[in-house]
Amino acid sequence: MILIVDDNMNFVDRMISLLEDADNIGYINVASNYDEARRLLAAEDPAVVLLDINLPGKNGIELLKLIRQNNKGCEVIMITNHADDYYKQQCKELGARYFLDKSNDFAQVPGIINELLN
Repeated sequence: MILIVDDNMNFVDRMISLLEDADNIGYINVASNYDEARRLLAAEDPAVVLLDINLPGKNGIELLKLIRQNNKGCEVIMITNHADDYYKQQCKELGARYFLDKSNDFAQVPGIINELLN
């Protein structure tokens, strides 16, 4: 299962349409804020989380910390408009496998997910 955590529904819809063509995805869940994501993470153990930094409630970095504590086998791909070196370093140190710029790296996601799941 893939979990997309992002409050931008246009982005989520575009990502779902890209991922529907990828192999081995299973199903896709969506959370639009920290609390929704926390509930889904407690109920299920996703293989991959696509995570934005800017979320309603607590931010994606706080959620990344929670994932690393409770869902250790889950791979995290940060995909954000805040793709500067400060956030990249912080997210990598906290255990994000990839750190992508929403604007420039969007199309790489299906290939990365296929790689992670195979």
